[in-house]
Amino acid sequence: MTNQINHISCVIIAKDAQETILNTLNSLKNFNDVILYINNSTDDTKKIASTFKNVNIIDGEFLGFGDTKNKAASYAKNDWILSLDADEELTQNLITEISNINLDNNQDVYEIKRDNYFLDKHVKYSGWGNDYLIRLYNRSIHNFNSNKVHEFIPTNNDSNVIRLKNSFKHLAVQDINQFLQKVITYSDLAAKDKKTCSIIVVLSKSFFAFFKTYIIKLGFLDGWRGLVISVSNFNGKFFRYMKRYINCKHS
Repeated sequence: MTNQINHISCVIIAKDAQETILNTLNSLKNFNDVILYINNSTDDTKKIASTFKNVNIIDGEFLGFGDTKNKAASYAKNDWILSLDADEELTQNLITEISNINLDNNQDVYEIKRDNYFLDKHVKYSGWGNDYLIRLYNRSIHNFNSNKVHEFIPTNNDSNVIRLKNSFKHLAVQDINQFLQKVITYSDLAAKDKKTCSIIVVLSKSFFAFFKTYIIKLGFLDGWRGLVISVSNFNGKFFRYMKRYINCKHS
């Protein structure tokens, strides 16, 4: 393992992640600096993480996904940040590839493919297949935007986007009830202080979300998992825009 790993801090935000955090942290044993920013957890996430000597546990508030990830990154020892979620794991091939990259240019950002798993099966369609995300970046130049949900790292004309060859594993769904929980959480965040005053918009956004996932993104090729993802996307859009519609009617 070359010294590049020693110049990278892994940053994770977590809440009630006891089911997945052990595998996540086990995959990061090669990194000297791992920041785990815990917000309002009530399970054993913190207890599990405390057994890892390379993990610095921070207790803090949830500020929305974008701002919380930036806040967590501020505690890192290094400017180079590898951002992970608490249900994601690095593969050994990816670790080896990261250890050999050149970190001389702070304008570089690295895209990494995320392999999404639904109840232990790799989902290849349904909009989950070609899933590339910028996850390795230098915080002196780049950061997450302030989106409450669906946050990402914006680039500019000076950014140099490099796509890595290897992927990481995302245990997206371990329990089908997670879909229901995410619909509530994400729709609350996405509807906050926003309004939609047309019921046609509510319905059209919702039905198109299902059509896009199941037909355009070939969700039907993922079998019943693709159907569940498509219905969940319908529900997510429906409740997001219905809550905005209610905000409009009550204003």
